[in-house]
Amino acid sequence: MYTPVAADVAKLRNTTGAGMMDCKKALTEAEGDFEKAIEILRKKGQKVAANRADRESTEGAVIAKVNADHTAGVVIALNCETDFVAKNESFVKLAHDFAERALNFDSKEDFLASDYNGISVAEKLIEQTGVIGEKIEIGAFEKLAGDFVGSYIHAGNKIATLTSLSANVEGAEDAAKSVAMQVAAMNPIALDETQVSQEVIDRELEIERDILTKEGKPANIIDNILKGKMQKFYKENTLVHQAFIKDGGMSVADFVKSVNGDLKVTGFKRVALS
Repeated sequence: MYTPVAADVAKLRNTTGAGMMDCKKALTEAEGDFEKAIEILRKKGQKVAANRADRESTEGAVIAKVNADHTAGVVIALNCETDFVAKNESFVKLAHDFAERALNFDSKEDFLASDYNGISVAEKLIEQTGVIGEKIEIGAFEKLAGDFVGSYIHAGNKIATLTSLSANVEGAEDAAKSVAMQVAAMNPIALDETQVSQEVIDRELEIERDILTKEGKPANIIDNILKGKMQKFYKENTLVHQAFIKDGGMSVADFVKSVNGDLKVTGFKRVALS
């Protein structure tokens, strides 16, 4: 009967991330065939993944990455079941690696089907489910393109954001990061009032109209009051109109203009673990 040597066990462990005893058993079963041992471990991962398919993977790490010329960025969430795993150094490293690779793809589906050192990303997730013993999956996948894209990852990897600016000018990198921090902290619902859905607008108007009616406000002035109420709503909930978190005396739009008079925020993405 084949008995694995320590060097082979260590090599398999480094390659797959599996536990030492799992590697030893796989090598024994494969009679020393390294590639076959990897396949055995993958099959174990597939079995574990199937057994845990109905589990909730609400913990994890959310990572934002931007390409070298700052014209595109991605935010992904690598989800797992427990905070213990989410904080593991190897897990966070894998999340960063996935995010770096995800920059090359425009959809989650294409990314999952892409190559990861000889297997697909989807297969790597199954493999790591077997290694870790928890269901892990790619949750959110958000892309953003623009003339200048910046990013921010909040401490603990629970929130990550992207923002795009209208031009690559001096100070754009710091400005984009500051706006990305704003998005993380204040969670705007849209870039500006033109991008707020009609459904949201109608809901807010209905709520405010109901309040004003119950307060006994005359019907002929309610519409004028509602205009002011909606302006306040846009100021609090749309990114460019929000008070800038680093200087409440100016809006986000004003802050960006202070960097460059022609500079504007053109988009954002925000991913947070629930």
